[in-house]
Amino acid sequence: MQITDFLRHHYRHFNAAALIDAADGYNKHLAEGGKMMITLAGAMSTAEMGIQLAELIRQDKVQIISCTGANLEEDIFNLVAHDFYERVPNYRDLTPADEQALLERHMNRVTDTCIPEEEAMRRLEHSVLKFWEKADQAGEQYFPHEFFYQILKSGELEQYYQIDPKHSWMLAAAEKNLPIICPGWEDSTLGNIFAGHVISGDIKNVHTVRTGIEYMIFLADWYTQQATEESKVGFFQIGGGIAGDFPICVVPMLHQDLGRTSVPLWGYFCQISDSTTSYGSYSGAVPNEKITWGKLGQDTPKYIIESDATIVAPLIFAIVLGQ
Repeated sequence: MQITDFLRHHYRHFNAAALIDAADGYNKHLAEGGKMMITLAGAMSTAEMGIQLAELIRQDKVQIISCTGANLEEDIFNLVAHDFYERVPNYRDLTPADEQALLERHMNRVTDTCIPEEEAMRRLEHSVLKFWEKADQAGEQYFPHEFFYQILKSGELEQYYQIDPKHSWMLAAAEKNLPIICPGWEDSTLGNIFAGHVISGDIKNVHTVRTGIEYMIFLADWYTQQATEESKVGFFQIGGGIAGDFPICVVPMLHQDLGRTSVPLWGYFCQISDSTTSYGSYSGAVPNEKITWGKLGQDTPKYIIESDATIVAPLIFAIVLGQ
């Protein structure tokens, strides 16, 4: 039995039914000529979401991605250092002394998965620093994801690949030159490393890596060109945080601050979240709240699945991919 057949037979109620509805809505949106943005919060790359996300990219079922800086770099960390990762299935039982022992071995824990500093972070730093310095010396400026695209396309990391390259969503994105929005990139390992190299004088111009405001300007132009009444842009949000909060605001900005009122609202919205509905929590807000901010319309198809994104997203992607 295919995954989709299993899901349609068993997932009939509550969050399970919402999962089916959201997947069907995703397919309907694309079938009607729409485009889709996927937003990645947290550490979805370390959860190896790239196994399916890369295929969505290859099949043109996602046209733009917004993600945290962690998701950009951690997909590449996994690509070049997968064999050095360690899984800690009993992570809830770790004592402070156990955590200290991991630190002393330079193993950075993300829930049940430890990322090896030397093989992942320092290996990528060695490569990216050359590209930062080259751009800095030439007076050029690029977005964070553009530097990663340059590195991946150069082939200099290929000798280190430790997973099937088709499972890297960043490789798939680089091959298509997919637009990526990475707000708050400074809040990432490579963002910290970049700051260190600016402080030490290796990089002279802090703006060699372009900023979040420039990302918003880029997104405003992209959305204005791509979103039409015949081809609206959908919003598929995995988790919460800045990866989702930042890009969804482009629509009210275009309407209210630039007067581009002919630009349509987002044409589809789905959020997978384990954040409970609460006072003041944007990640826990129900989709209808976004109507009041001019992000969604009262008729926009809206879905929310209250569950673990690492469980739910692969199942929705399986339906979208026809698996």
